[in-house]
Amino acid sequence: MSADTHKPGLSVLDRPNSYIGKTVPRPNLDRLLQGRGQYVSDIVLPRMSHVVYLRSPYAHAKIVSIDATDAKKMPGVVAVVTGAELAKVITPWVGVLSHMKGLKSAPQHAIAVDRACWQGEAVAAIVASTRAQAEDAAERVIVDYEELPAVVNPRTALDPSTPVIHPDLGDNLAFTRTLDAGAVDKAFAESDKVIDVEFLFGRHTGVTLESRSIVADWSVGEARMTVYLGTQAPHMVQNIVAKHLALDEAQVRVLCKDVGGSFGIKVHIYADEMATCALSKLLRRPIKFVADRIESFNTDIHARDHICRGKIGVNNDGKINAFEIDDLTGVGPYSMYPRTSAIEANQIVNLVGGQYTTPNYRARAHVVFQNKNVMCQYRGVGHPVACSVTEGLVDMAAQAIGMDVLEIRRRNLIPDDAYPCDSPAGLKFEALSHHVALNKLAAMMNYDGLRAEQAELRKKGIYRGIGIATFIEITNPSAAFYGVGGARISSQDGVTVKLEASGSVTCQTSLTEQGQGSESLTAQIVGSVLGVSMNRVRVTLGDTDNTPYGGGTWASRGTGIAGEAALQAAKALRSNILDVAAHILQGKPEDFDIVDGVVVGAQDGQQRIDLPELARIVYFRPDTMAPGLQPELMATRHYVPRQYPFAFTNGIQASWIEVDTNTGLIKLLKHWMVEDCGTIINPQLVDEQIRGGIVQGLGAGLFEHCIYDERGQLTNANMADYLVPMSVEMPDIEVGHVVSPTLESELGAKGAGEAGTAGAAAAVSNAVNDALSPFGVTITEIPLTPKLILTALGRI
Repeated sequence: MSADTHKPGLSVLDRPNSYIGKTVPRPNLDRLLQGRGQYVSDIVLPRMSHVVYLRSPYAHAKIVSIDATDAKKMPGVVAVVTGAELAKVITPWVGVLSHMKGLKSAPQHAIAVDRACWQGEAVAAIVASTRAQAEDAAERVIVDYEELPAVVNPRTALDPSTPVIHPDLGDNLAFTRTLDAGAVDKAFAESDKVIDVEFLFGRHTGVTLESRSIVADWSVGEARMTVYLGTQAPHMVQNIVAKHLALDEAQVRVLCKDVGGSFGIKVHIYADEMATCALSKLLRRPIKFVADRIESFNTDIHARDHICRGKIGVNNDGKINAFEIDDLTGVGPYSMYPRTSAIEANQIVNLVGGQYTTPNYRARAHVVFQNKNVMCQYRGVGHPVACSVTEGLVDMAAQAIGMDVLEIRRRNLIPDDAYPCDSPAGLKFEALSHHVALNKLAAMMNYDGLRAEQAELRKKGIYRGIGIATFIEITNPSAAFYGVGGARISSQDGVTVKLEASGSVTCQTSLTEQGQGSESLTAQIVGSVLGVSMNRVRVTLGDTDNTPYGGGTWASRGTGIAGEAALQAAKALRSNILDVAAHILQGKPEDFDIVDGVVVGAQDGQQRIDLPELARIVYFRPDTMAPGLQPELMATRHYVPRQYPFAFTNGIQASWIEVDTNTGLIKLLKHWMVEDCGTIINPQLVDEQIRGGIVQGLGAGLFEHCIYDERGQLTNANMADYLVPMSVEMPDIEVGHVVSPTLESELGAKGAGEAGTAGAAAAVSNAVNDALSPFGVTITEIPLTPKLILTALGRI
């Protein structure tokens, strides 16, 4: 910034040289585009061996015996280890949280000891010099199984005639919750129309570009474990590896370098990754595990397998009187550790109807065990299901009373001037913007014009539909999410910022980077506060030895929590720098500012001393400074939200589609979204996060489905049969913004990473039903496959 444009007294958000609110290139962009990223699979260490896990072909089976005699003689084989042998090194875990009352689960081992409880659970580990040698040897391991009855249907999981997967638990019920707010029965009795339908949601998974990978390196000499892992929460992993391998946390270092996508898939503790750590300690050498794609489909957590009964009461004037849901989900044979498999159902109970004014809401949720792969948190965590149920019911209510779908929402969304307020489920809203967002969306998409076009096309036998979905999104979670339940998952994040002797800036953050721009937003904030170029800010993340303790990157918390910590750390360092400058220049700290890496006069903008020279004096000529003055050119700050358990955001999406009623194919024509994530640090990063989330949401709505047969076999565990959205099928996605900063932090940022996923499936489902409304058809199941549509139309 030139001196003549300097304006003292402006906040970091308003200063002319601030990067806040500006689109700037990611610092890691060139390196990644050149193919120079460093992923776990790239790591090679001396004496490193590779592990392949032999996995159960059965959904439920007793392990009668394992004969590895021939396998151990194969070339390159280091060891063949069974679950019983590994259990001497690593303890089992139980995925429960104390604040989830009644949640239960059986102990889970790193490798199955006596029973395999889903197709794909590891029953033995084969360690060899190369991956190929380990795979060859795995074929020579003979396992004698006794197949057991498999529980595969959540509807019958609690029936007396259904086998109990873990007899010690008494039944297959993992968790249940009920909520009853207001006067629900009275509200339904007084409603002019009551709609009661069942929604079905297909189980699916994250399909990250980079599969799960880990290198565990136990150093006997140092008595220390180094874990190279593509994870979202390094400090959480550090704690759990130490706990179950009988180590102190200081004996475990977790390094997270580049990660090829995560979406919540890589925030969990997986049995095979824990087994890899235990094998490294057992065999006293580095061990690498890289999941292949079939393993990924069978062992990466699945999500959103729900059967949800939904009910809405509405008056003829459009007033929504009540919501009621009864949700059933089958999660797998264990509750996932440590975040549990009950959070998704719990979130659905919390979120349904939350954006609307009605105080009458009743909800029930049942989480049951079954012999399928484990389910847990995946991008959006309950939001897509809750949004689809809520917005599907609202559209059906509008149709029942003959009201426009935007109008019924206008009459029922919480007014923008009603905050702060609480939802019937007890959610606390600081400030949302439903009505401003709705009006902006209507203008962006030319809603009235599209309705006119739709009517004309129907006369020609062309069936297009408009789908609307409003939503609320949980971001910036406090300790209310996991900490209160006893899990050592930090709700705070920490950032250290220091001025190096060269005058450049180093920033160490507890965030991790999986592609969402953590490195960029941190550099933008720090550079803006310090008044230095982003090119002079180097960001280090994903290393428990070198970054402050923090929660990491999940639940749309990175910018709102770690961003605020970066802001406060940079402010503290800036104050320290100006104290030193004031001493050198014989003035007062308030007399100076920092612009473009130079200390300038606060009033005249004249350059006084640049940061390299100031750093030179502090680091190499402290003898020239006053006795007793000890400059600190480093500052660390942590931040955690305290006033609100969560910082809620909101938004609204619209989908414009065409259905071919002869083939059942859906063509996506255009998609719009308006969201409010508070202060926007980098508009391009926010927009692309939203677009990516929408694509994942459309994938769930139209394509993605983990299909199991009656024996618990996953029938489409490959990229040929498991469909994902491709670029050629995706529509143009237009994104707009409303800005309502949270007042709990100085930065005012909320999260945006899951907003696109939250409403996309609901919007496209409503659009399809709108297109099919002339046929009297309403579909309440996803994914919306051609077969499903043609069946609903009576064509097949």
